[in-house]
Amino acid sequence: MATPTLSNARARRLFLQTHGLSGLPPGPGKGADLAGVIAHLGFVQLDSINTVARAHDLILFARRPSYRPRNLELLLDRDRAIFEHWTHDASVIPMQFYPHWKLKFARDADRLRDRWKAWQRHGFEGKFDEILTRIRDTGPLCSSDVGTDEVKKGDGWWDWHPSKTALEFLWRRGDLAVARRVAFQKHYDLSTRVIAPDMLVHLPDPQDTINWACAEALSRLGFATSGELAAFWDLVTPAEARAWCASEQASGKLIEVDITSADGSLRRSFARPDIFDQAATAADPTGRIRVLSPFDPALRDRKRAERLFGFFYRIEVFTPAAKRQYGYYVFPLLEGDRLIGRIDMKSHRAEGTLRVTALWPEPGVRFGKGRLTRLEAELDRVARFSGCDRVEFADGWLRETQP
Repeated sequence: MATPTLSNARARRLFLQTHGLSGLPPGPGKGADLAGVIAHLGFVQLDSINTVARAHDLILFARRPSYRPRNLELLLDRDRAIFEHWTHDASVIPMQFYPHWKLKFARDADRLRDRWKAWQRHGFEGKFDEILTRIRDTGPLCSSDVGTDEVKKGDGWWDWHPSKTALEFLWRRGDLAVARRVAFQKHYDLSTRVIAPDMLVHLPDPQDTINWACAEALSRLGFATSGELAAFWDLVTPAEARAWCASEQASGKLIEVDITSADGSLRRSFARPDIFDQAATAADPTGRIRVLSPFDPALRDRKRAERLFGFFYRIEVFTPAAKRQYGYYVFPLLEGDRLIGRIDMKSHRAEGTLRVTALWPEPGVRFGKGRLTRLEAELDRVARFSGCDRVEFADGWLRETQP
């Protein structure tokens, strides 16, 4: 029997719906609605770069234009509806997923202990009792509160003194939790004072967590290879994801399907048997233009985004300025079910100005009057969100498409 094929257009629409980017963005972007957005996505990656807005804030703003950063802070430090930990990077995660992160706590403890010993080359483990006792007695601490008399081995941000390393390790192991962030700096408290008791006592069987992680990743991707399922949360191993796919396929709960890429090539993936019904009923994407964060869930897997949308994207933060093709921190632009270009811009809040340096359209995309009007409307929204009241365009900002 031939493997069924999902067209590129249907695949893109299903993908955008599972990533919360279809249709008009409803909802107040706070409280239970905001928690629901995060649960729908699975997690939201955190990042400190703030050229226009921080990554997590722009991710949520793209889905809820009424969202404001304080709303996320309240979910974490008042409502305890989310917790902060690691997926493939630091992220905020729905609190109801916390029991499954205990597998990651255990695996991180085993994996990081020897790695961090070799990396930092100091006895950070000797600081565990001191750190835990101090937090228990005096309350939450941030890294600047500890190790003030300790010497780092270098000046890089990755060179941590022993107490900072101990704080991070105890967080990754689950002893500590992030109680709040102040000026984006984590403040750690005992997990028993941050996490609800029922979340703390519930310990799923490891296989239950593996099953949950693979199934929930597939729900949020729509279709995936076993490797993509493993990478989604970075919670299970590739071998565990392969075994799960084989078991689910044998029981008829998964099928293989060929996903048509933007270039016409096929990518064999796993999906649930109703994938074609899901794709047929996926909402039509809105025609509005949206500015996406470089860390948006729809773009996190760069190769997957390139296959689906024909959009090659690499962040150039760590590329020397002279070697950058576009810019330090360039934002992709989504219109309907197409990624239509990338824009280099920065908020100058003291002046109240969002400055656009350059926009590079994708091949075949023309910025005529209608599209420019939609772009200006989105930039006005982004400017207000970032604390600015006007948008300025540099001379020659609309560039030729890059080869």
